[in-house]
Amino acid sequence: MLLALVVIGVALSAVWSRKPDRRKAAAAVLSESTLPRPRSPTPGEGDQRATGKVVLISAVAAIGGLLFGFDTAVINGAVDSIQGTFHLSPALTGFAVSCALLGSALGAWYAGRAADYLGRVRAMLVAAVLFAISAVGAGLAFSVWFLIGWRFAAGVGIGMASVIAPAYIAEVAPSRIRGRLGSLQQLAIVSGIFLALLSDAFLADLVGGASQQLWFGLAAWRWMFLAGLVPALAYGVLSLQIPESPRHLVAKGELIRAGEVLREVLGSRSAEAVQRKVADIVASVRGDSQRAPRLTDLRGPRFGLLPIVWVGILLSIFQQFVGINVIFYYSTSLWRSVGFSESDSLTITVITSVTNVVVTLVAIAIVDKVGRKPMLLGGSLGMTVTLATIAACFSQAVGSGKNVSLPQPWGMIALIAANLYVVSFGATWGPVVWVLLGEMFPNWIRAVALAVAAAAQWLANFAITTTFPILSHAGLSFAYGLYAAFAIISFGFVLTSVRETKGRELEDMTG
Repeated sequence: MLLALVVIGVALSAVWSRKPDRRKAAAAVLSESTLPRPRSPTPGEGDQRATGKVVLISAVAAIGGLLFGFDTAVINGAVDSIQGTFHLSPALTGFAVSCALLGSALGAWYAGRAADYLGRVRAMLVAAVLFAISAVGAGLAFSVWFLIGWRFAAGVGIGMASVIAPAYIAEVAPSRIRGRLGSLQQLAIVSGIFLALLSDAFLADLVGGASQQLWFGLAAWRWMFLAGLVPALAYGVLSLQIPESPRHLVAKGELIRAGEVLREVLGSRSAEAVQRKVADIVASVRGDSQRAPRLTDLRGPRFGLLPIVWVGILLSIFQQFVGINVIFYYSTSLWRSVGFSESDSLTITVITSVTNVVVTLVAIAIVDKVGRKPMLLGGSLGMTVTLATIAACFSQAVGSGKNVSLPQPWGMIALIAANLYVVSFGATWGPVVWVLLGEMFPNWIRAVALAVAAAAQWLANFAITTTFPILSHAGLSFAYGLYAAFAIISFGFVLTSVRETKGRELEDMTG
């Protein structure tokens, strides 16, 4: 955690000392014969048809986010059974749970290059295959090390989906609704978490416990993993039905196909409008060279990276360092500490996930009206207040470790504050960070820069998840106080370093 604070300090100094860079220009001339002329639509027809088309396309891409959420959460209902089946120590149990996060970091790191080399759609197919085979492998694993291996493979798929979906959605969406469509990624993630918790509870209830045999002699916990095969196959099949990103097609020199996709999904009414848009993309994608983007393109004057890359990395780190996954991973202990039974605690956890879905819908409705930056600032303040309240409540705790309890009224105040914290995060930092990561980088480095930022997010997630038991041993008040400190730091970071992107075209994004 100390090392993380040093990294954040270095990154903040890099961001806060940045200077505005001039956009790299490139000349591109498209003859009017290169793109076919569409028929003239009736008034309003083109925009309506294009909007509906791009929403469906974005929804398909966001299924990767649903698998992201499902595969991250599905192990929650199986942990105790896995520990009993394979006779695991607490340390090995913890690694079996968290190994997917390490795979996610690896998958995110290479996803940018895979998306630039294979294309966004083919990279989705690779992720879908990883989801599918890991679901079967984890469900049929005959030893803990095979289970860990398949969970790591699932993590690679999760990491790829966390990069490809927001990049693709940003690249096909019109600027006027890009924020709402980008928020579909977070909606899909929280929906996947909800479906995982719901399916875990359903399968366990069918036979009276996750360790009991269900179908074909397999225990219920194995079917929890196997259930992931259904959305994985749906993701793969539907990915074959959507067009490639026009920005990627331009980068590959396929200007005619790029123009056709733009006209189809953006509702451009004339060949001239399509040509102008393609020319803008050509200038932004091919600023310096014709080669594919590489990690070396992210190098810059501030501690080795471009300032905009540091902004993306810090957005990812702060999204995790405010402790959201601690609330979800350890919420059962919190609810039990305020007097609820274990069964009621599980029910409350499911209700909390539903709340997260609902507030994400609120974010989708307002993100293109309010803007990204005001929402992040409001979320930082809300999380600071609620986390500080939780910390104050646990300063009154009786007992320690798993036996901690809160006298009234502190217990109920902590319960209310925790739910308000989920609302503050779910309506702002949860969806808006994914929107920004998909749209804030220049075209010529988007996929590779997003990959680096997403890898940082997964490493931050791993750090927070593994250090919480240590921090909580020192005192839950200290742990939540630390997360509150990160929340208020995030407010200063957003205020000084994050640029508003509402209504801006992707071609206008600079490094």
